[in-house]
Amino acid sequence: MRITEVKTWLVEGIKYNWVILKVFTDEGVTGIGEGTNWPGSPIVFEACRHIGEVIVGEDPSRIDYLWTKLYSDFNWIGQAGPVMSAISAVDIALWDIAGKRAGMPVYQLLGGAYRTRIKLYANYWFLSGSGEPGDYAAQARAMKKQGFTACKMDPFAHVNYWYGEDLSDNLSLTEEQKNKAIDRLAAVQEALGPEFPIAVETHALLNEPTAVEMARRIAAAKINCMWYEEPARPEFPDEIAKIRRQIPLPVCVGERIHSRFMARPILEKQAADFLMPDITRCGGISEMKKIANLCETYNLLIAPHNPNGPISTIASAHAMATVPNFFRQEFMLTDVPWRDTVLDKPLPVKDGFFNLSNVPGLGFDLVEEELERHPGITRRRAGFYV
Repeated sequence: MRITEVKTWLVEGIKYNWVILKVFTDEGVTGIGEGTNWPGSPIVFEACRHIGEVIVGEDPSRIDYLWTKLYSDFNWIGQAGPVMSAISAVDIALWDIAGKRAGMPVYQLLGGAYRTRIKLYANYWFLSGSGEPGDYAAQARAMKKQGFTACKMDPFAHVNYWYGEDLSDNLSLTEEQKNKAIDRLAAVQEALGPEFPIAVETHALLNEPTAVEMARRIAAAKINCMWYEEPARPEFPDEIAKIRRQIPLPVCVGERIHSRFMARPILEKQAADFLMPDITRCGGISEMKKIANLCETYNLLIAPHNPNGPISTIASAHAMATVPNFFRQEFMLTDVPWRDTVLDKPLPVKDGFFNLSNVPGLGFDLVEEELERHPGITRRRAGFYV
């Protein structure tokens, strides 16, 4: 069997574009993958398109070899970023092909399932209103009614991540912003009940003194904090570890960690309590599994980052079915109405779980015509990260 063609699509998502691809073979077996990342999704799209051309003629069954070849060949332009997203997309698609050829779901090829019901936590559930605590509380209650048992929110309302615009240039908060953040969290906690865990997102947009102060305020407000996310960027593992030692909350990082090689210093420095790699950034199913195994050697739980397109959700679920140290997987509660229609069947999400089937491969196929009805956004617009 040989790869004959790779098709790539840039598709509009709820917050930024998805990058989707499909690998074709000379035996008619196909595989689907996703390399979504932002900002700069057109760059990711071109990386996926180019990597797709590079692998034409290769044997799709040589999954680990092709991962290593692509990582090694393109290492000259960096160990992360668009190329890793392209490797991720291809890797996911190759596992889909392997499962179809074997007549088995991907999770069986990965060693079998510890679980086939993948516990989710809700994100992107707070999209309406003025940002007042009562608006967050009302939307939190609606989210809980859908069966979710944990959620994530950014109480600092970092709705714009562009440096030099509405962010403080030294990543601080005013006293009013600090108080509003605690008021939002307290309102949501009251609406959900004291047993309902809330992951607190910072997007690495707080300086160290502010990050430490706010963590202590959150604990003092008796928020049931599932974790305190990205208190500093991943290039500062010593700083993350330093913050962790100063605060009473568990720390989670990893969405910007793009391989097991980048994960290692975080683990060695005991900088986190949870790791949250993103399957469309970190190297796909192969690398997600390796990172999870690496985390296991440090007694660390893994909770995949997943604010992406539908294939990311599917692929993450297959990988997480197969590791003992899985905690929860992120899920975008609110999304574009075509999230399910670009697939041949809807995502099997019910009562806060993703339910894996025994269909071979990833268990889904793309509806190409539907992908093409929703082309990606390539010019900057308010609230969308091109």
